[in-house]
Amino acid sequence: MSSRFVIDRLGAQGDGIAAGEGGEVFIPFTLPGETVTAARLKDRADLIAVLDPSPLRIDPACRHFGTCGGCALQHMQGEAYRAWKRERVVQALRSRKIEAEVAPLVACEPGTRRRAAFTARRTEAGMLLGFNRHLSTEIVALEECPVLLPEIVAALPMLRALAALACGTPKPFHIAVTATASGLDVAIHDAGRLDERRRHQLADFAIREGLARVTVDAEIVIEPKKPVVMFGDIAVQPPPGTFLQATEAAEMTMAGLVAGHLSRAKRIADLFSGCGSFALRLAPKAKIHAVESDAAALAALDRGFRFAPGLKRVTMEKRDLFRRPLTAKELDGYDGVVFDPPRAGAEDQSKQLARSQVPLVAAVSCNPVTLARDLRILLDGGYALKSVVPIDQFLWSPHVEAVALLEKPRKRR
Repeated sequence: MSSRFVIDRLGAQGDGIAAGEGGEVFIPFTLPGETVTAARLKDRADLIAVLDPSPLRIDPACRHFGTCGGCALQHMQGEAYRAWKRERVVQALRSRKIEAEVAPLVACEPGTRRRAAFTARRTEAGMLLGFNRHLSTEIVALEECPVLLPEIVAALPMLRALAALACGTPKPFHIAVTATASGLDVAIHDAGRLDERRRHQLADFAIREGLARVTVDAEIVIEPKKPVVMFGDIAVQPPPGTFLQATEAAEMTMAGLVAGHLSRAKRIADLFSGCGSFALRLAPKAKIHAVESDAAALAALDRGFRFAPGLKRVTMEKRDLFRRPLTAKELDGYDGVVFDPPRAGAEDQSKQLARSQVPLVAAVSCNPVTLARDLRILLDGGYALKSVVPIDQFLWSPHVEAVALLEKPRKRR
């Protein structure tokens, strides 16, 4: 049964929010000020029609928008979209009573995302490959994607054929693809047991199609060319499934902000370092201690360091910073720290930083809510917030990255 709603505002996930009997109703693909009809189910509703469109409504860039769950805001005019995304950071800070000058959003261009995680499933009609429908396990078969790098989009038919070769289950499974300097790196998960026949077929297919690497459930099936990503001028061979920033442009922007802030530091701790996207860019001018729980990522960082000329010393430590953060006493040996944790943030590590005398800190985050929490801890510990720069690398999604730069005067001893 449909009802009429007037959209008041956008929620944190980009859904329109309207008042309804019994409370707020979340309606995706709507904009503030619009009158719509929608079929309600508890606190959510499926959009049926837009009766009075917002002047900010535009035609979406992709034919799949509205069914594919990958994008939430293609229907919103660009300037308004960027302002809304910046405001997500502003509001998160304000919720922690942090009044800071937040820079304009660093925009993300279409066709720049270098990694994607697809869902695949064998059906009677053939192999499905795409993204899940909004709030559903149904797979929307992709024919285009204006977010992804063109080489990934062009590879969609090839990836469907690869999925068909790998498939040993009637259930949905996952294929993660990363564009690297040496070709596509493809990681397949939960596709069923891989027998020798299918293993050989996958290997032959990868060679024929020029893939850099194919892994199945983290096991390398074939690696004709080592996947390579560049951190500045330094080549790194990332392990299967490791974390990389979604776009190279956003990574370079973040690295530039961090390097500029820590330019006076001679000894830097890079916490949650991954494969070294910050550490290796900072190493020409400072000694770096990289701390990360993923041993394979640290090994990749180490190889990148050892084969790169002109770097100062880079040391590495495998350590779970959620369970055992660097203590204030350990941190006092550094004059700069950068940390880039997962979405959960770095609460315990921030508490130790707040007690330390590290003069320069760069906080990088993909979650404004946990970033604001961690910044509040640092501010209460005597740090001053110098700048906050929001960065868009998840185009037309509600997700936003941010880099916050802080300083603390050193105490005289």
